Amino acid sequence: MDKVIIFDTTLRDGEQAAGANLNVREKLRIAKQLDELGVDVIEAGFPVSSPSDFESVCLISKEIRRPVICALSHANAHAIDRAWEAIREAAHPRIHVFMSASDVHLLYQLNKSREETLEISREMVSRAKNYVDDVEFSPMDASRAEPAYLYNVLESVIDAGATTVNIPDTVGYATPYEFGELVQGILANVPNIHKVVVSVHCHNDLGLAVANSLEAIRAGARQVECTINGIGERAGNASLEEIVMAVKTRQDFFNLITNVDTTQIYKTSRLVSELSGFAVQSNKAIVGANAFRHQSGIHQDGLIKKVTTYEIMDPKSVGILANTLVLSKLSGKHAFKERLAELGYSLDEESLRRSFQSFKELADKKKEITDRDIESLVTEELRTVTETYHLDHVEISCGNHSLPTASVRLIGPDGQSLADAALGTGPVDAVYKAINRIVGIRNKLTEFTIKSVTGGIDAIGEVLIRVESDDETYTGRGASTDIIVASAKAYMNALNRFLAKKAIEEEKT
Repeated sequence: MDKVIIFDTTLRDGEQAAGANLNVREKLRIAKQLDELGVDVIEAGFPVSSPSDFESVCLISKEIRRPVICALSHANAHAIDRAWEAIREAAHPRIHVFMSASDVHLLYQLNKSREETLEISREMVSRAKNYVDDVEFSPMDASRAEPAYLYNVLESVIDAGATTVNIPDTVGYATPYEFGELVQGILANVPNIHKVVVSVHCHNDLGLAVANSLEAIRAGARQVECTINGIGERAGNASLEEIVMAVKTRQDFFNLITNVDTTQIYKTSRLVSELSGFAVQSNKAIVGANAFRHQSGIHQDGLIKKVTTYEIMDPKSVGILANTLVLSKLSGKHAFKERLAELGYSLDEESLRRSFQSFKELADKKKEITDRDIESLVTEELRTVTETYHLDHVEISCGNHSLPTASVRLIGPDGQSLADAALGTGPVDAVYKAINRIVGIRNKLTEFTIKSVTGGIDAIGEVLIRVESDDETYTGRGASTDIIVASAKAYMNALNRFLAKKAIEEEKT
């Protein structure tokens, strides 16, 4: 069977989602997990766009050796040179050049003629080819471009050295039938198309990104660009897990395979959700909380008799384990470490020590400890950024006949103990005001979400927040059986992200 190349752009297009803000260390963690997942290409970033993106692409190029490491570039000399600088230490480097192809982009955004943009595209692919053998070209907004002109552009960039040509549905405009026809037209009308891999990159503005991608590979495309959980610009990108599992589950229809280790899908989804701050909706295909839950009595009856009556995939095939009770307050460190290994986590000794301590504290509060509880403890440890301020103590007084009051104690940069108190409209507001009095960062809270990790009155509560400061958004997450403490942890996580980024910027200046 033919293979579909899985090109993951979570770290590039996925991070363009409004509100996403990954630091260099988090991008490397995701890249390592994408390597474990088995994707063929990792688009690590857009080096010319910012010093942070350049640094993360450099680091990923050095650390991740199996897959192709790709850097995105405008069709201009400086951007291409910068992309090469970022990926020059990669074992398998690729430069991805893009240039608009639709008349609406050429007229209103670039103010250039078709002839001008075609020539620029050819020249810049040639420039990238001087650096690397593996060059990808994308005619942006291809689904709204005039087909004959698109054919000419593709023929020209292939002659200039492109090895992959990617057909983007940049604004999510196409329908599956149209997009399949577009790919077939390219395969039939571009004379040298046999020299390259044909790729597709679909956006989800009409909810058709996965459908368009699948129709394109059915029509002959052999690379698909996608993101974990479908995150990305506006309504997002095609979802990697949905495409991969569609190809695997319906191998009888597609007659295609991928290199993806599907048992790593759920873990990768959780990691990206955790670090990006975008929760996975319960009814999300493949990785949503309800994806393998059955409530209907008819469905339950069928499952008891034969699983395949209502379940087309085994949950274990995507890495979803049963939510079992495995540990208690009497469990030792060795048993805890073994269970972490079963769940796919490997911690250094110091992180293991802190996680085990948190586990014992939780076990004193909860009668039943589930795998989801353990995962929450570990991700709480792994999400810790370089702390300028550490939350040491929080105390609340509130009620329907009292003013919400919070007392907070933080450990400052030099180890000093800093305490303050504040009144608020509610307990969380009071905590945040008290923290603000100590830290002194002007910011605006733009999102506040609480969810429980498991069921029950003693469940761990996870809090997600987003704050804006200096026109940038910072995400924070925190977890605790006390939602006020979880809220304080999330706020400190966001503020420490802000302070860490500012410290890096100051070092560079």
